[in-house]
Amino acid sequence: MSSPHGIQFVDKAEGRTSHDVVARVRWLLGTKKVGHAGTLDPMATGLLILGVGQGTRVLTHLVGLDKTYTATIRLGLATTTDDREGEPLGEVQEASGTALADLEGPLAGLRGDIQQVPSTVSAIKVDGKRAYARARAGEAVELAARPVRISRLEVTGHRTEGPFLDVDVTVTCSSGTYVRALARDLGTALGTGGHLTALRRTEVGPFPVEQAVPVPARGEGDDVDLPLLGLGDIARQVMASVEVDSAAAADLGHGKQVPRSSEARLPAAATEQAAPRPDGQAGAEQLVAALDGDGRLCAMVRAAGERWRPQLVIPPDARC
Repeated sequence: MSSPHGIQFVDKAEGRTSHDVVARVRWLLGTKKVGHAGTLDPMATGLLILGVGQGTRVLTHLVGLDKTYTATIRLGLATTTDDREGEPLGEVQEASGTALADLEGPLAGLRGDIQQVPSTVSAIKVDGKRAYARARAGEAVELAARPVRISRLEVTGHRTEGPFLDVDVTVTCSSGTYVRALARDLGTALGTGGHLTALRRTEVGPFPVEQAVPVPARGEGDDVDLPLLGLGDIARQVMASVEVDSAAAADLGHGKQVPRSSEARLPAAATEQAAPRPDGQAGAEQLVAALDGDGRLCAMVRAAGERWRPQLVIPPDARC
């Protein structure tokens, strides 16, 4: 049996870690070579992108894509983890009387290009050790603010629960944004405290969660169908691409440069990585997906004068 290669979209269930899902997919597909393009907290559900076989080499081009989430922020209490799994910080504050109009100013301050302090229990490394590990060991953890972009932060619903106000939001943000931190910062701005009670990732770049499949936990079913998506189809949606003939595809497979017989085409929803130059051409520093006549990814290349220079080569038996 040949090793599988491709990209897997998983709709992660609540209560499972991203590592749990990776381990399960490794077992189901019979391969050790599985990785992910950005974790989801155990509390969170939704789209988790996995790379299988040669697909792991493409993940670096998916990690930086913008993400969209639906979330519920509970106003009236802060927690140690900025979500419902943490311990309360201070007393419950009366927030049920907060009007939606009162949210507009604080929400506006969280949109656009902002400096965000990540949650203390994030996976960011501090002197070689994960912040969450230091926090759970009782160490004081201070993380520096870092730039993120919140392109959408929209209230979609609200309701009261005793002294709390639960606010449903949709968030589209740059990679590295902590939605838990948005809940914390909204609560801080209102003086009520706030934390996240639900989180679902609905999109990663152009890919919606509707394309994803659930992965059963161990003992819940071993005959699930896990359809892998071809690397060529994924690559052309997130980066510039160029089609090469069979001779060029063979040469690229051997690490050889090939003539630039045609210019790269940008994806319909161009990411920053695939953003066009003023002249509409792919820049020399830009990685381009080289696809063969069947649309399979054979290499990632850079322009070198009048030739394409391979930077990453997919073996012929792993192209998809």
